[in-house]
Amino acid sequence: MTLLYIRIFFVISASAVGYVMGDFTGHGFIGAGVGLFASWLIIFLERGMRRVSARGLSSAVFGLVLGLLMAKLITDAISLVPIDRGLVSSIRVVMTLVFCYLGMIMAMRGKDEFNIVIPYVRFSRQKQIEDVILLDSSAIIDGRIVDVCKTPFLSARLLVPRFVLRELQQIADSADPIKRQRGRRGLEILHNIQKDNTVDITIHEEDFPDTPDVDAKLVKLGRLLEAKIFTLDFNLNRVAELQGVRVLNLNELANALRPVVFPGEALEVKLIKEGKEYNQAIAYLDDGTMVVVEDSRSLLNTTVKIVVTSVLQTQAGRMVFAKLQSPPGAHNHK
Repeated sequence: MTLLYIRIFFVISASAVGYVMGDFTGHGFIGAGVGLFASWLIIFLERGMRRVSARGLSSAVFGLVLGLLMAKLITDAISLVPIDRGLVSSIRVVMTLVFCYLGMIMAMRGKDEFNIVIPYVRFSRQKQIEDVILLDSSAIIDGRIVDVCKTPFLSARLLVPRFVLRELQQIADSADPIKRQRGRRGLEILHNIQKDNTVDITIHEEDFPDTPDVDAKLVKLGRLLEAKIFTLDFNLNRVAELQGVRVLNLNELANALRPVVFPGEALEVKLIKEGKEYNQAIAYLDDGTMVVVEDSRSLLNTTVKIVVTSVLQTQAGRMVFAKLQSPPGAHNHK
């Protein structure tokens, strides 16, 4: 709504200025009409430039200033040569156009590597550097981010890149009903997070048109903003870490918070299904940890007492191996 008020004020001001300027020649209303038309034309151009990021604009300005400086230095050197002044002026114009164009193009192409461009200069003290987290589509669709945001453990500013939002929209429009449901769930979760006034979340407009892959864009943006990536994607996790971008993996956090069991510890579990190996049965702890119990296939769908023999930590999570506390023949079924 603030943008609307600014545009209305701009249109009124431009019309008033046009009327005053036209009044000097006795054509005040014509001047007001010209001002009104010019203001609407500028607003139209401004709306067409809404996808231009502040970083891209500042990179272009940086290249323009650099081109002007180079053109001035070269033409000043040429002016020391005793040649016709008119020729020097022509050379100055040509050099200015050429170097300004080349400077802007080079700056725009290399904007991903600019860390001292005006919007990203770190004028603040080191202790005041802002902590930023980029949300991946997998973390949004998962939904646990909502519960995490309700706790004070995640106090950083959340950014949802525009290309991640487009990915969610594409998933929501998929012909596959499962994908469509996942995409709509992600959009609904994102909407719920935005409604929470305690969460600082923003849609980030930066994009990398030369990079088609969303994961690669996230890693690029993470390096540019010195931000962390919040994801559940194992492959994205590894690629980001290889490129020096810190990752917050919700699955790793969940695994780390699971209760710890030790070899020799006694537990009581219910055997749910058969194991892969001979005479094994599978049970699950309350946190979802899988327990493989030896010599217990005959006791399926019963609650048994077991003793932990070993614990295996894998990339997929923790797996517990156990044996019955008493032989199958001596065990009381429940």
